[in-house]
Amino acid sequence: MEKPRCSLVGQNGNIFNLMGIAAKTLKEAGREKEADEMVKRTVESKNYNKALGIIMEYVEVE
Repeated sequence: MEKPRCSLVGQNGNIFNLMGIAAKTLKEAGREKEADEMVKRTVESKNYNKALGIIMEYVEVE
């Protein structure tokens, strides 16, 4: 299944901001369960780079 495209380039780099944008993108694509899973995994990661990697697993960053 193709990942939804998400515009994160040029956004505020705060991980919670990026996570929120990605979650909104997933929900708009009808992938609410994936959005919830992504948020849970991102919050639990405790590392910025790992959290960013998790976000990128779910959305295609543009």
